[in-house]
Amino acid sequence: MPNNQLFRLPFIVVFVGMMSICGYFRYRARQSGEAIPRTSEGALLLLARLLCAAPLYLPIFAYMLNPDCMSWADLPLPTWLRWLAATVGLAALPLLYWLFSSIGRNISETTLTKEKHQLVTHGPFHWVRHPLYLVATVALISMGILAANWFMLTMACLALVGIMVFIIPREEAQLIRKFGPEYHEYMRRTGRFVPRLFQ
Repeated sequence: MPNNQLFRLPFIVVFVGMMSICGYFRYRARQSGEAIPRTSEGALLLLARLLCAAPLYLPIFAYMLNPDCMSWADLPLPTWLRWLAATVGLAALPLLYWLFSSIGRNISETTLTKEKHQLVTHGPFHWVRHPLYLVATVALISMGILAANWFMLTMACLALVGIMVFIIPREEAQLIRKFGPEYHEYMRRTGRFVPRLFQ
């Protein structure tokens, strides 16, 4: 697709921005508190994460290095839609920073809760329980549109389905175990991904 080189720069900015924000806050969380190794979740879930991560991230790196090597999955999209996706992806970066700064040291790389875990209900968590998954998915979908690549779009959507089916239920079960009625009340007044309009 001839415009791929043009859209490569905003694509790189969105992805590198996401990884930088994520990496910075996860590093701070590891330095200031307990860290739960991914192996604590068990070998099966660790393997599933790795198998999902490869088809999600390898095409992203391939596109950043050379957009033409992903041309086999080109999707004809109008230029205005790709620029809109660039705007959405770039707008996701300050949202990502806000939610990471809100959750602070409570961020975990697993579905398990830390010993000193606190229930975060401020910032974006005041309205939705899983803003990180929402913002990351929006950013990944915007990158798929920006690259005009059906494979990246498919992988982003499948990642969201996997998160909804396998990750969130495990994570919320851990939080219920940790916080009990307090988390049940939090669930009652918030939505998983979008604010609850009627309670």
